[in-house]
Amino acid sequence: MNGAGGNSGGIGHFFIGLIMMCGGFYMLLNAITVSSNFGLSSRIYSLHSFGSGIGITGGTIMIPFILGIGMIFYNAKNILGWLLAIGSITALIFGVISSIRFSLHGMSSFDLIVILVLAVGGLGLFLRSLKSLS
Repeated sequence: MNGAGGNSGGIGHFFIGLIMMCGGFYMLLNAITVSSNFGLSSRIYSLHSFGSGIGITGGTIMIPFILGIGMIFYNAKNILGWLLAIGSITALIFGVISSIRFSLHGMSSFDLIVILVLAVGGLGLFLRSLKSLS
């Protein structure tokens, strides 16, 4: 009878490792706070030249998007309209992603050790169950 992954590895190791890994990574991801300060008036890109900085906001990025959408609705084969619309949306998505901040909740060292042992130990058991036992 074959075990996990079609090898002679243990099915028990597979499920115990999977449960430990899922629990550990759930606890780790649950301890992370995600926040953003993005808004259409917040600066997402900065251009610096000649000693002064110009901030490009989310609202500023929407101007070429609006022009591009207008050009697309006027003539759907207009390449410049498509470039403006897709480029603006891409810049807006990158601006939102770059404004995301991740922080770890305060926890005791015991909590962190338990999370890491569950996550990495479960991953080790899970991978061990997929190899052949000699």
